Amino acid sequence: MSAPGEIRSLRARRSLLFVPGDDARKIAKAAASGADCVVLDLEDGVATDRKLAARQTVASSLSSLQFGGSERLVRVNPVGSELHPGDIEATLSSRPDGYVLPKVESPEQVQQLARRTFPSPLPLLALIESARGVLELKEIAGSDPRLVALLFGAEDLTADMGAVRTRAGQEAAWARGAVVVAAAAFSLQAIDTVFVDLHDEEGLHRESLDACGMGYAGKMAIHPKQLSLIHQAFTPSDEEIAKACRLVEVHARHQDQGKGAFALDGRMVDWPMVRAAEHLLARARAAGKI
Repeated sequence: MSAPGEIRSLRARRSLLFVPGDDARKIAKAAASGADCVVLDLEDGVATDRKLAARQTVASSLSSLQFGGSERLVRVNPVGSELHPGDIEATLSSRPDGYVLPKVESPEQVQQLARRTFPSPLPLLALIESARGVLELKEIAGSDPRLVALLFGAEDLTADMGAVRTRAGQEAAWARGAVVVAAAAFSLQAIDTVFVDLHDEEGLHRESLDACGMGYAGKMAIHPKQLSLIHQAFTPSDEEIAKACRLVEVHARHQDQGKGAFALDGRMVDWPMVRAAEHLLARARAAGKI
């Protein structure tokens, strides 16, 4: 496990595109979408009477389809459900790139999934979507070395709270911040909640930019048409990269001279600003821009 606060080198997860595991046509489309991650869903995206068929479709798709550079993840049913063990058994031999665990409320749930997939060193991503899950964030984030990301599920969370989901999102704001703080404390990626209005491109872009500004590494998606706006929001611009590179280089020179804070372009620069620049450059490297 990385040291708390360390800038950990992780692959780009700007977009996690969820696709129903029982729909071979949609899976094929997702495989060619260019999403950073394609999540083959065995949980909420599949009707109860289609769960067993979905396992076979997911396993077959993993074995036969080319996903380009997309990370191939499987969202299984929750730990403790009757379906969970069979989901792992049916898909593990098809070699997914990792697993998404829904409705995580305790570190033991992550550890149980880690044991079921051992010795394969597959990354695990935990979906935080209940009040109890939010309250257990510290323990969940530190639960297992193979955990690489915390995913924030605002839709399920607000339902669990009995709150009314609004466009402004104030009902979930505290939890949204708590997820990204816990992820940062344990050098994990934080992935923001889905944006459910497929026709509101401006709203999607605005919410994605807001999430990036909060420290989120990416956002979940429910349709390929959302990907370009999400990628745009979570990918540093050439100008931002150039400024960050210059700041880090000048800071390094001052450190070699035994100097701390310094002025650059009329602004005082200290360690937090350098740290922010290093985070931006890490995102740029993950996205293949440097």
